[in-house]
Amino acid sequence: MKKLYREYFQKSKVFLYPLLGIKKGVRFVPIQTYISWNDIYPKDKNKLLCFYTIEEKWTKEFEMFAELFLSTNALFEEQHKIDDLNFLYIFNLDTFKRDINKFKKGKYSKFTKRTKEIIMKFFGETGAISEYIESYLYPEFYYEDYSEILGVTVEDLMKVGELCSLPDLEKEDFKKDLAILQETK
Repeated sequence: MKKLYREYFQKSKVFLYPLLGIKKGVRFVPIQTYISWNDIYPKDKNKLLCFYTIEEKWTKEFEMFAELFLSTNALFEEQHKIDDLNFLYIFNLDTFKRDINKFKKGKYSKFTKRTKEIIMKFFGETGAISEYIESYLYPEFYYEDYSEILGVTVEDLMKVGELCSLPDLEKEDFKKDLAILQETK
């Protein structure tokens, strides 16, 4: 590891989306993911909301994709059609409840072994993103690298424990109008 990833990224897309078991590289990926939607799905409900925006020319292909990978997914709960080209799929992550609680606290290294393996398998073993993800899930192997980059002691990093920032629960909350506006820019 030579440098840090300093930009904010949607934590649910990195740490929770892989739990759906949808392989990386499928034709359609959510534009964004969330863990709540105002009072409809509060933050304490262990949900993953996947927001898809589809180009009109891909409508039929997306319908087939949704049937194969989304609505038949074991964790699928329901779908909301926002309009003709915007869809929100809700998945129930109760089976990962312990890890969801760790996620909300930014304790990614405390995920269960099973969850860590699912996430690592999704991102693969090579490439920069894989290395970042591994450092977030297994920080003990990266304290020295981060210590060097940040100019702090390994002991200080060990006290903090995590090498990835907390999820911004406000950004992890779906806001329909804002999401659609951002995607039409």
